[in-house]
Amino acid sequence: MSIRLFDAPLREPSQFVGFAGNVIDRQSENRADDSVEMALADPSVRLLLMHGGRLYLKLRDGGFDPWFGAEESQPLQVSLDHGVLLGFSDSGPVLAVPAGLDPEQLPESIKAIDYRSVYMQGLIDEAAAGAMAQGAALLAWHASHRFCSKCGTEAEMRAGGYKRLCPACAAEHFPRTDPVAIMLTATREKCLLGRGRHFAPGMYSALAGFIEPGETIEAAVRRETLEEAGIRLGRVVYHASQPWPFPYSLMIGCFGEPLNDDIQADLNELEDCRWFFRDEVLSMLAREHPGGLVTPPKGAIAYNLIRAWADSA
Repeated sequence: MSIRLFDAPLREPSQFVGFAGNVIDRQSENRADDSVEMALADPSVRLLLMHGGRLYLKLRDGGFDPWFGAEESQPLQVSLDHGVLLGFSDSGPVLAVPAGLDPEQLPESIKAIDYRSVYMQGLIDEAAAGAMAQGAALLAWHASHRFCSKCGTEAEMRAGGYKRLCPACAAEHFPRTDPVAIMLTATREKCLLGRGRHFAPGMYSALAGFIEPGETIEAAVRRETLEEAGIRLGRVVYHASQPWPFPYSLMIGCFGEPLNDDIQADLNELEDCRWFFRDEVLSMLAREHPGGLVTPPKGAIAYNLIRAWADSA
């Protein structure tokens, strides 16, 4: 089997999904325990402020600015000692910091908007959206992993937010990323799309599910497709991945080859699941379907999987 490294495009598909535009230099090998304090002492430091799954945005020149200086963030009740160092941009260090002021208490010049809306509405540029995903995932992990899972003592943040250390038993805990397989089952003529009960009206998407311990990506793709749709898969190929800060997942997008046509949908998981032919999918992508059916929005990895298949003819 040949390795097609040199036949691959210079920009892989993962670069075209939402939250993938992060250009921060993480400098992971240089994270000292005092790196947050050192960054805050730098007058060029920039902060992303987050609270309750929302990003604080300053209204500026008809748009939104997600960046705050250390001093101007103080009235928003920030917890600088709980901030995490994302890395360094061309202009200086970048941190994500939890803020304490509730949205209804914010001045009129600042809005608190949920992460999903920020990215879906394109309120900030791709680089800032990528940094937001990094910061949101780290802060969510710290909030849900305050205590040592070995002895129960409250652990302390270390390495700029990339480790928690238990002062009692010295156990080290590191941020987690939950891998999720998202897959488009397809032939040359048709693809399989499902609809969850919580989806927006008319939306159909690729199937998805968490990858379990001891499971390969390909095995998870086959298992989830069989469990949710009753479709057995042959070949499975990787296409792209996407950071997904809800709360700290990595979406791993694949294509799967169906071995049978008869759908047996798990209606506990899905509201509907069916085959769509290419012309119908193209009308859904263009938001021109006569029945009002649509795919997920641009930026979602599901959209990119569906678009790549629809354009492959």
